Amino acid sequence: MKIAVISDIHGNMQALEAVLADIKNQGCQKILCLGDLALAGPEPDRVIDFIKSQEDWIIIQGNTDKMIADFNEEILKIVKEAFPAMGNSLENDVQIISTDNKQFLKNLPENKKYNLNGVKILMVHGSPRRNNEDIMPDMPISKIEEITQGVDSDVVFCGHTHIPCGYQTGSKLTVVNVGSVGRPMTPDAKPCYVIANVENGGFSIEHRFVDYDREKAAKLMSERDFDGAGAIAGLLIKPSSRHGND
Repeated sequence: MKIAVISDIHGNMQALEAVLADIKNQGCQKILCLGDLALAGPEPDRVIDFIKSQEDWIIIQGNTDKMIADFNEEILKIVKEAFPAMGNSLENDVQIISTDNKQFLKNLPENKKYNLNGVKILMVHGSPRRNNEDIMPDMPISKIEEITQGVDSDVVFCGHTHIPCGYQTGSKLTVVNVGSVGRPMTPDAKPCYVIANVENGGFSIEHRFVDYDREKAAKLMSERDFDGAGAIAGLLIKPSSRHGND
């Protein structure tokens, strides 16, 4: 059975539609989504509306989903001090995202275990420890083993960093960062997701990169009415950081 694992859509409907078309062409039968659905994207409310309608998806909450759902002045201050453009976007996002959609984000689980054909899967956003912990390329395997200590699964799927990578620990735990659909931080800026082919208690992993109309997405992003929208739009064309400020 083929499943698709996606993450970090960040309100980018153009990228999501391109990825879903590829998922369909690849014959995937299930979609797992690791969160960060809306923040700092061209069409955050539209993307949440669409994802809410997908009754067969399995979805968890990303760290920015939690920021939107739990929004208050303290959260806004912390984000603005660290990443001004993202803070401005957060402030604008909570104004345009519907109350029902904020509640949808609030109700998403922080992580989820999923058993498929004898393979134990753990879905997290950042890491098994924290929703905002980075699992990046070229980390020491000892660090990955520390981060995943005590995990009783065969494979951990994560996102958050917008950069795909993968590891296998000494205990044979496979850890896969699936990359980002909506704001990829790879040099070619193509949306990335993972196909897992699960059968007979085993699995194989493939990262797939998909092209899309990034110019249209960037135009929609730049037209959003907050300071820093243009900088975030530029990341869709030429990535430099996740945040548009550093």
